[in-house]
Amino acid sequence: MVLSVLLKFLYPPPASVVITAMSVISFVSLSNAGWTEMKGKHMQYSKLRSAAGDGDEKKKEKAKVSSKVGMIVLYTPAFLAGVSSFFIFPLADFRFNLLRSAVTTHFFKRVFEVLFVHKYSGSMDVEAMITISLSYCLSSATMIYSQYLAQPLPEPAVDLKYVGIPMFVLGIGGNLYHHYLLSKLRSEGEKQYKIPQGGLFSLVICPHYLFEILGFFGISCISQTVYAFSFTLGTTFYLMGRSYATRKWYESKFEDFPEDVKALIPYVF
Repeated sequence: MVLSVLLKFLYPPPASVVITAMSVISFVSLSNAGWTEMKGKHMQYSKLRSAAGDGDEKKKEKAKVSSKVGMIVLYTPAFLAGVSSFFIFPLADFRFNLLRSAVTTHFFKRVFEVLFVHKYSGSMDVEAMITISLSYCLSSATMIYSQYLAQPLPEPAVDLKYVGIPMFVLGIGGNLYHHYLLSKLRSEGEKQYKIPQGGLFSLVICPHYLFEILGFFGISCISQTVYAFSFTLGTTFYLMGRSYATRKWYESKFEDFPEDVKALIPYVF
């Protein structure tokens, strides 16, 4: 019963052990990462980098790079995976072209923001940089390859790609806008953090995460593959954990942090 309903919205799973395994791994690993964020064990980048692991760093100094270099390395391989798919798979249907264009655009925006929008003052652990970069690249390539395998399969009974396109555009635009607002909080060379203002920051501390989730649901609706939705659900749980940790960080740093500002979802969470 449940399977028959899902198949109205999804392509049948491809006959690929790799894609099936990656669907499970992506969901479980991202969800677990979100849970560990909520428990206080953070991925070692951005403002939360120093919020955990200080004791370990005293025991063993880890190799680091500047945050800007680290972020470029994080996103560039995933972007190149999207670009290369146009050459590796030159023949494609409309949905496949939409999907890989959306994935490529998402990571192009990430690289663009690193170069021209965000301001960085800290460092990133090389170990975390390599781990996250490989994860992004593998996820990008797997999502595109899963769509490639779905081309000869029967189309889902309910076509969501025209719902997914505006969701993706709104998500990527809202994410960029709130990243722009964050970049304006500090002048060049300034290192002090401030409580974000403008946009949806009056309601949630991580509206950029909210729009990122919306963008990934847009990609999932364009794709309508099992892998795309499993990755998006895992990403949602991870960003919920990350936003929760971010709110706790602001509460610890600013005594005047507004109590009614939620972590991710206005008035709810």
